[in-house]
Amino acid sequence: MDELDDLDHRILSALHARGADPRVARVARALSWTGEHGALWLAAGVVGAAVDGSRRGAWLRATALTAGAHAASVGVKRIVRRPRPAHVEPLVRTAGRHSFPSSHATSAAAAAVAYGALGAYAAAPLAAAMCLSRLVAGVHHPSDVAAGAALGAVTARLGARWMREGHHG
Repeated sequence: MDELDDLDHRILSALHARGADPRVARVARALSWTGEHGALWLAAGVVGAAVDGSRRGAWLRATALTAGAHAASVGVKRIVRRPRPAHVEPLVRTAGRHSFPSSHATSAAAAAVAYGALGAYAAAPLAAAMCLSRLVAGVHHPSDVAAGAALGAVTARLGARWMREGHHG
C-alpha cells in the first residue's frame, strides 16, 4: 500500500467508527438516501426556481449544472472503476460498485457552489455533511470524496457565467 492508500485507509477507518453511534449512523443513512442520484440537490434547485420567480432561469441553470456534474462523475466512475472500500462494513447499500469519484460529493459540491451563488448559503454546510456521511457510511475512500467535491465545484464554477445569464431569461 502506498502512502496515499494508507492515509485513505486510516481516515476512512476513523470516520467510519463514528457510525457506531446509532444517531450518527441514522444521519449518515438519511444523507445517503436523500443524496442518491443528486435527488436532494435537484429538488432544492427546483424549489429555488419555484419560490424565486425573478431568478427562475438562474435556479434552473444551477440545477442543470448540478445534474451535469453528477452525470460527469458517473462517467468518470465507469472509466476509473475503483472498487469501494473493502476493509469496513458499509452502513448503506450503494447504487453501484465503483467508488471514484463520489457522485454524492460531486452533486453536493456543485450545488453548494451554484446555489450558494444564488444566496442559498445553507447548501455549503449541508454539502459538507453529505461528503462526510459517505465516509461514515464506509462506502468511499476519502480521496473519492475529495475528487468528487473538486469535480462538482469546478463544474459549477465553470458554468457560473452561463448560470447568471439565466437571471434575465
